[in-house]
Formats: sequence, C-alpha cells, structure tokens
Amino acid sequence: MRVRFAPSPTGPLHPGGVRTALFNYLLVRKMGGQMVLRIEDTDQTRFVPGAEEFIIESLSWCGIEFDEGVHKGGPYGPYRQSERKAMYRQYAMQLVESGHAYYAFDTEEELETMREQFKASGVASPQYNAISRVRMKNSLSLPSDEVARRLEAGESYVIRFKMPRGREVRVRDRIRGLVVVQTAQLDDKVLFKSDGMPTYHLANVVDDYLMKITHVIRGEEWLPSTPLHVLLYEAFDWLDTMPEFAHLPLLLKPDGDGKLSKRDGDRLGLPFYATEWTNPESGEKTPGYREAGYFPEAYVNFLALLGWNPGDNREIFEMDELIQSFGLDRVNKHGARYDFTKLQWFNQQYLRSRSVDSLMDPCRNLLVQQGWNLEDSTLQALIPLVMERMVLVSDFIHEVRPFFVDPESYDEGVAAKKWGGAFPAVLGDLIDCYEALHDEWNATIVETKFKEAAAKHGVTPGSLLQGLRLAVTGQASGPALFEWMGLRGRLACVARLRQAAATLPTS
Repeated sequence: MRVRFAPSPTGPLHPGGVRTALFNYLLVRKMGGQMVLRIEDTDQTRFVPGAEEFIIESLSWCGIEFDEGVHKGGPYGPYRQSERKAMYRQYAMQLVESGHAYYAFDTEEELETMREQFKASGVASPQYNAISRVRMKNSLSLPSDEVARRLEAGESYVIRFKMPRGREVRVRDRIRGLVVVQTAQLDDKVLFKSDGMPTYHLANVVDDYLMKITHVIRGEEWLPSTPLHVLLYEAFDWLDTMPEFAHLPLLLKPDGDGKLSKRDGDRLGLPFYATEWTNPESGEKTPGYREAGYFPEAYVNFLALLGWNPGDNREIFEMDELIQSFGLDRVNKHGARYDFTKLQWFNQQYLRSRSVDSLMDPCRNLLVQQGWNLEDSTLQALIPLVMERMVLVSDFIHEVRPFFVDPESYDEGVAAKKWGGAFPAVLGDLIDCYEALHDEWNATIVETKFKEAAAKHGVTPGSLLQGLRLAVTGQASGPALFEWMGLRGRLACVARLRQAAATLPTS
C-alpha cells in the first residue's frame, strides 16, 4: 500500500486536511505501507509563502510522519509539483496525440461571451463541452493548418480533455460504494494551462501513477472530479494500476449547519489550526492548539473520531490503538460535527492521565511568567489539587491565582447566605486557634480545629464550609479546602481570615 497526502500551499492547513492526513496515516501504518507528502502547487497565483512549512510542522506536531516527501526526499521525487513542470507537458501532449485532448485558443473575453450566449438561451450553467466546443477556437473546430499556424506563432493556448459523449463512468468508492456519472454532465476540463503548468486534474493523476499510489483517500469535495480522473487513467491506458478511491465526509460546523470554517473558531474564541500561523503579509500570528496548550494526542484522538467509529463505545485511543483499530469500512458517508467542547473534553482526559512529575516544569514556567514561585514539594502537592478543574495546562494559573493573590472582594450573595448565624463567632475562634498553632500546620490539623470550633457552637461543619472557603480564597468553589490551606501556610491563612472578619456585615 502506498498513499499520499497532497495539500496545496495556499494558506494554513484546515482541520479537515489534518484529518485527511491522519486517516491516510492510520490506514497505511496498519497495512505496513508507505506514505508520501506531495505539495500540489500548480496554481502559482494562490501560493502563500510559509504555507508548506506550516503544513509540515502541523502534521509533525500531530505525530503524522511520512516515508517520502518534499522534506524527506525519496525514489519518486521531486515531490513538489512546480519542480515537475516539464514532465506534465509530455503527458499532456501524449493525450493530444492520442485524440483524448485538444488545444483551445479561446481568450477570456471569448469564453465569457460563450457563457453569456448560453445563459441568454436558458442554459443555467454553461460549460465548455461536446456541444459548445464546436463553436469555439480549438484544434477540433479549426482547420489543421490554422492550428499549426497558431502554435508556430506562439499563440497562447490551454489543453482541454475531450470528454467522450454518451458514456457512463462507474467509480467504486471504498466509503460511498458505486458512484455512476454520465459524461453528458461533465465538461472539457483544462488539463494544461497557458502558463505552462498543469491543472490539479492532470498533475495528480500523473503523479499518483508515477509514484505508484495504490489508495487515494481525500475529502468528498473531490468526488465530482473523480469520473474525470478515471477517464484520464483510461486515456493513458493505466486502468490496471488505477488506485482505489475513498472520499471522506465533510467536517461540519458545531451545530451541523454547513461546512466548518475558521469563523466558527473565532466566534467561540477558540483555536482553529493545529499550530501557530503567521500571516506572511501582515505578520499577524494566529495561535493554534499547540500554543493554546492542547496535547497533540488529544487533538489526534478527537479528529480520528470525526467521521469514523471503532465499532464499540471506546473514546480514548493512543496512536498505536488507532492504527490497529482503523479501517475505511467504518468511515461514515455523512458529515461530522466539529464539536469544540468535545475536543476540550478529550484534552481534559489526557491531562488527568498525566503524571504530576510530567506537569512540574510547564506549571513552574507558568508561575515564573507571573512572577510567582513555589518550592518543588509545594508545587508537587498543589498540582493534583487543581488538576481535576483544568482543561489545559495553562488553566493552572487561573486555578492557583487565589493561592497567590489575596481576595479583594467577596461574593455578596454567598456571603449573605453563609456569613450569618454562628459563622462570625466560629471564624473568631478559628483565628485565635490557628494563630496559636505556630509551627503545627497541615491539612489534618486545619480540618480538626475547624470541626472542633463548629461543634463548640452547635453547628455542622458542612454548613460553615463554603463560608470558610469564601473567607480564605475569595471564591465560592475550588479544590479540597483543607489541603489547600495546609499548603498555603498558617500566617497567610490567618491574615486572610482576619481580613474576611473585618469585612463581615455587622448585622
């Protein structure tokens, strides 16, 4: 098995492109084959500097590695289509000589006139096809001597495929089953442009043949072009080596209404690309999932389940498990919703599975950026306290901010409910008790003294716990309070309790 991922360097790689690369990777690794990265840059007008490097970096971050490609070389290179330019002309001319393609000399103005005339006659979607080609300036409609004269004069032309009439093209798709298209629905696509570059249709068929690609797994947007590609394989007499096709379902907006776009991420204030994209014109940087603190394993796990299911209830997969489980037989035909909240859930699961030791350095770096510092033993104990409340490693700062920053205000609603009754008296006793402990300070002692104070005043500890949390952290909810207070230290906790007591309503 040989597969290829063949993106165009026209901008940052869409999540749908990453998923296409991933599905190729999973299948070819399962089958023990080779994976090729080919850059399809035939449309030089849409080339964006930095896009190729971005594609390679993003896929590498995801753990998607190639056996051959623009960045690795290989026996079937070059792997950048702009460097294969002379080769395509040879194959385009072969099609002209065999009668499967022809020269077309029409100008843009003449093409537009043809379209307007057909529209005026009631044709909604005018095409350059078997009917209209006889009215245009091409090597099928012009005398051969005039064609030779135009070519000798260096007149601009394109090479178009001569779509056969009255044919039925049958394509067996690995996901969608049998696809049947009548050639009357297809136009004479341009195969070779006037700038000397091939179009996608010619270049991808020639390259797939020369690079011995056995399976073409790509997005469903290419399904309408596949009958033309099958006819090209037939015209070249390559049908016996034509690859199998599998067209993946679209990625849809989170609500399922339409195709996913970057605006969906922007609207939710969430990343869209795998890694940071730098606009080559403005220099503006758009952080990706990597920069936002997502784990590549979580992102890959999330993408793998968009349009594919393992046949059971499992959701968490390491890459090796995905490789062993993956198959095209369980890829859906229908679009898959790109649920950002589900991606966050995946990242949270991977975060919770991390060892505390593996989080020490990134969490310490986050503290340093804030100008905060902790001893290793305190940091090692604090991370597990807040980990369950985190989705990203970067959430650590939000969760530990109350540890470093004294409360500046208190929730009036919670205070009104929890600071009445016996709470002020209990708080006063706690301050005196905690102050007298001196060096005796840990979670167990903090909790024991709290329960004793509650019992002294005839109230349950549970009825006072949220009030204590509000007093010492400024928040109504948070991690295990007594462990938190044990780590924060006696002096700091007593100071905060005094501050809270001074803020209590006199009533």
